[in-house]
Amino acid sequence: MWSRLSPRARRNTLRILPFGLIWFLVDQVFTISDRATAASSGVANTAIEVDLGIYLFASIAVASVGFLVGAIELLYLDRRLASLSLGRKLVAKTLFYAALLAGVILVTFPLAAAMEMDTGLGDGRVWERLREFLASGASLATGVQLTTALVASLFYAEVSEHLGPRVLTNLLTGRYHTPNEERRLFLFSDMKSSTRIAERLGHAQYFELLRAYYNALGNAIVDHGGEVYQHVGDEIIVSWPEKVGLRDSNCIRCVWRMKSDLRRQSSRFAQRFGVVPDFKAGLQAGVVTTGQIGALKKEIVFTGDVLNQTARIQGLCKVHHVDVLVGDELKAGLDGEDGWAFRSLGAHTLRGKDESVEVFAVDFREE
Repeated sequence: MWSRLSPRARRNTLRILPFGLIWFLVDQVFTISDRATAASSGVANTAIEVDLGIYLFASIAVASVGFLVGAIELLYLDRRLASLSLGRKLVAKTLFYAALLAGVILVTFPLAAAMEMDTGLGDGRVWERLREFLASGASLATGVQLTTALVASLFYAEVSEHLGPRVLTNLLTGRYHTPNEERRLFLFSDMKSSTRIAERLGHAQYFELLRAYYNALGNAIVDHGGEVYQHVGDEIIVSWPEKVGLRDSNCIRCVWRMKSDLRRQSSRFAQRFGVVPDFKAGLQAGVVTTGQIGALKKEIVFTGDVLNQTARIQGLCKVHHVDVLVGDELKAGLDGEDGWAFRSLGAHTLRGKDESVEVFAVDFREE
């Protein structure tokens, strides 16, 4: 089932799942605290008396709300509000989620009350219980609980978006606390004529172009299992575990899709910026050492000759007047060609490397 999902669906699922987990854990902490407080004080309250059925219902309901918040935040709201300033975005999100959480309380409390009293929603006692709850301190405590879960999950989302979900997961699990050797594929892509474009547009407008450019390439990278390793000016470095990058020639298809997406959005770029960006790309496979590094700021880095090779291969695109070049080690791992053709440009001695590397131009056929 999982393997049948597209890379984008798998990525979105893995991004949303922690929201449900965070909401569930916050609910458990507050539930235990509430039970302990009620037992020690001996004071009755208007909250629902929890038995096993209500506990299971409440736990599932809270986790489901977490999943819902994650889906709304990651797939809709954050993108919808991307053009707003930080202040306006915070105000808009606060109002939206306040209404959402109020709706959650108004829906779930009557259901739980009806379960506790073994009756239906048409029973007037259920709605009297709701009115009592809203007028009591228990409703404030519930609001604090939901707000805590919301803030914790949104904080996770912000950190995850800045680091990348896989990087955050690897940092939390300590996967790369001890350096590991692994085989990976790398793509170095560099915008054509970026210096001239920057001089023409000016710094502020050029920055907006870069933002739109990165956004235009993002879906192709996600859909083909790639991970953005770094943005270096107008250069994007994408990485794949070797099996993922070679499967169905994902790395080559990614480049093809990136170029196709830029072509499809050419009119939008031309209208907004007066230019249509394009890029040159170099790809290669090899062994890297992967580990966590940094004193003031932790990050996961790759080190190895393959990164230098890929950068040098990308630089040869300008020499040979081609858009995409592939190194020999990556070419040897690809099963075949489908929609493109490889053309050998001979062996080259790359700067800083004693042995020569054969490079291949990738000629894409028209879609």
